Amino acid sequence: MAESKIFAGPRVRRIRNGLGLTQTAMAEALAISPSYLNLIERNQRPLTVQLLLKLASVYKVDLDELQGEAGGTASQLREVFADPLLSGELPGEQELIEVAEAAPNAATGIVKLYRAYREQAARLTDLAELLARQGHETSLSGARLPSDEVRERFEKRPNFCPGIEDAAEAFHASLGLSPGDDLAVSLKTWLRTKHGIVVRSLPVHAMPNLRRRYDRHSMRLFLSERLSPFDQLREIAMEAALLALGDEIAAELEALAFVSGEANRLARFELARYAAHALMMPYGAFLAAAQRARYDIDVLRARFNVSFEQVANRLTMMQRPGAAGVPFFMQETDIAGNRFRRAGAQGFPHAKFGGACPKLNVHAAFAQPAQVLVEAVEMPDGTGFLTIARTLEGPQAGFSERVRRTAVLVGCDIALKDEIVYGQALAAVPPVAVGSACRLCERQGCLARSEPPVTRPLGLDEMVTGLSAFDFQ
Repeated sequence: MAESKIFAGPRVRRIRNGLGLTQTAMAEALAISPSYLNLIERNQRPLTVQLLLKLASVYKVDLDELQGEAGGTASQLREVFADPLLSGELPGEQELIEVAEAAPNAATGIVKLYRAYREQAARLTDLAELLARQGHETSLSGARLPSDEVRERFEKRPNFCPGIEDAAEAFHASLGLSPGDDLAVSLKTWLRTKHGIVVRSLPVHAMPNLRRRYDRHSMRLFLSERLSPFDQLREIAMEAALLALGDEIAAELEALAFVSGEANRLARFELARYAAHALMMPYGAFLAAAQRARYDIDVLRARFNVSFEQVANRLTMMQRPGAAGVPFFMQETDIAGNRFRRAGAQGFPHAKFGGACPKLNVHAAFAQPAQVLVEAVEMPDGTGFLTIARTLEGPQAGFSERVRRTAVLVGCDIALKDEIVYGQALAAVPPVAVGSACRLCERQGCLARSEPPVTRPLGLDEMVTGLSAFDFQ
């Protein structure tokens, strides 16, 4: 039987240094030469089973300490270097393993420092939100990525671009569609006749990792067959909007005044997405239909042949002066609770609503896929909102792939419930007591609390235990 060989030089060196031995002294005790021990410590020779047993008997070393991999520390380092600020620093994982093996205490220190940094950043964010709720502007912030800057700018501003709206409505009218005509067919015809661009759908094996790809050389726009017909329509509408509404998109982008090129590129994509929705659901026609249907999202998605998510986005844009709709806001959340898309007719209501409470129906929606959940919620200050939540399906997954499912929450002030079809579901149901976020919420006895509030000291009393693991005074 072949001998089991283990390369554990740094661990042998730590044991020797911990005992205060020289290489000569340890080599003599192990009945090997100092030069051979030196090669072992430099991982140029393996630890054989005989040497493992010798180390265990002479120095009372735990064999697990020598045989065990530094997987735990390496995985923690992997988490650190997966942060966007550090993700480009290492070419591969081998260096992480070497650090974890050669300097485990230093590796543990790096992990602790990183986690302290994340905790401090979270506390600064909580403090900034708390000050904002009290009417104080603050410049507290950590290092931000361009994506964070773009997202925050769009979330704070009203989700309405008058120049794009007017141009999209005029462009839609110029297509000359009759009732029942397919917008996707008309846009494909326009792209082909005006710009020589042909739209093609490609199978998964030909485009496994992309939603869309525009080939400038062959003048073809390729769309993945993973996309639903609604998402394919949006991709086609985005391409048409970038060509037909380029000046209006550029004007909105200039007004946002981003500094970095990457931020401008991301913002241009968001504005093109906005323009696509405006083209798919022209302002005047959509607002009239929404008011007739009392903002029934399913009726509107059938009327314009779009998806639930696309209508939810469009409802947040209805703020044309003199022709405004109900001021909705929306957010999209994944099953882990990450919120990655937020917008509002008047800006997303961070201060009052927050959107991070685990009791919101957007989280319950995952247990009831494709069902529309409606409820009234009440904030600690008495402010009320009507919320509508439903799951969304991502691109079509293959047999061996996990389905990507998110959930969208659409909300508005509870005072407007009589204007909305969903308001009738609230007749005999009391509002759910929620907060903006656990770290900013001071509700006592909340069964859903996941973090202590930053505004109150923890109530540590061995004689009394509350309902939450984070009792506070």
